[in-house]
Order: sequence, then C-alpha cells, then structure tokens
Amino acid sequence: MGETPLRMTHQREVILDEMGRCKGHPTADVLYERIKKKLPRISLATVYRNLEILSEAGMIRKLEISGRQKRFDRQLQQHHHIYCVQCHRVDNLRVETVSPESAAEIGYRISGCRIEFFGVCPDCQKKNGQKPQKNNAAGAGKVNGHDCCNLNARQRKVLQALSGRSCACAKDIAAAVALEPAQVSCQLTALKKKGLVASPARCQYKLTAAGKELL
Repeated sequence: MGETPLRMTHQREVILDEMGRCKGHPTADVLYERIKKKLPRISLATVYRNLEILSEAGMIRKLEISGRQKRFDRQLQQHHHIYCVQCHRVDNLRVETVSPESAAEIGYRISGCRIEFFGVCPDCQKKNGQKPQKNNAAGAGKVNGHDCCNLNARQRKVLQALSGRSCACAKDIAAAVALEPAQVSCQLTALKKKGLVASPARCQYKLTAAGKELL
C-alpha cells in the first residue's frame, strides 16, 4: 500500500498561500502574525505543527540556518542559502559546482545536499558605511583576506562564545559551548589559521577584527 495522501485542510491552504505571498524565508512566528489576520483563532503551536507536517510531506522546505530559529521555504527546486549575520535575513544562492563524488567515494548514497554561506548583506554593508562587495573570484570565501567560508558548527560556536569577551581560555570556552577542552583547542587552532582568532598570551584567546566581522 502507498502512503496516505496529505489531507489539505483550510489551515494548511492558508499557510501555503501566505508562504507564497511572503518574500524571503519566513519563520513560524512571522507566518503566525500574518495567518492570524485571516484565522484569528489559530494558535502559534498549530502553525508550527502544520509547517512540520507540510515539510515532512515535501510541500515546503524547512531550513535550519546557523542554529537559529527555523525558517521555511516555498521553493522546492534545489538551491542553497546565504545568511546575513547582522540582520539575519536569508537569501537564495544558486551554486552549480557542488559535486557528490567525495561522499560517493566512501559509500554514501546521496539523498540531498545543503551548503551554508554567511556574511553581511548589501543593505547592512551600506548601514555600516561599507561599499557592497562585488563578485570577486579571487576573494571569494574571505573576509579582509582571511579564509572563513569553511567554518563548521563547532567553530561557529567558539566564535560566538568569544563574542563580547576581551579574551578567554580554552577551558572557559569549552564550558560555554558544551564541548571537551581538547575539541575546543582543535577548533581554536583552525580558527587561528583562518585569521579569525588570536592568542595574545598565556593560552588566552580573542577574536580578531575579521572574526568580529562575522558575528
């Protein structure tokens, strides 16, 4: 027997309609504020539940970006996203050169791919008094000449833990991000090579100007 088709309730129809009207990639909270104007008795929990159901049914895409609040995308065609670390806006980004060969070589059967880019959007650059960065292949993936595109989740956590501190040791950072000190030390070494973290003295670490720019 095949799977039971998803029952399209009035609530789900309204949610899909509002998603189609939204620009960008709305959160459940944003959709709730729009939907309750049409369905005053609907609850935020109901909106969340139906978004999850629609996502599982493949009618929308659920995005989990930079560990922040989930966002939802009506566009089902394969594409990637770029996230502004300042205003938290999310834009579509088409990348045509992604290859599954590295995963296939170790026996994986590919079912999908998600690449996360992050930086500062053109509007925020203007607010900061900066000129929006134009396409520059030689400088792609760099902030002020520093390689920063290939950050993993642990490295982002370490950067966030250092944010707002003048400096901190690996043990203090480990406590803040719930990792072992040895794991944090490895991430700090990688971040130093990328020019995002510096160690001035006595195993104390701090963000460089490039590291601060990413947060």
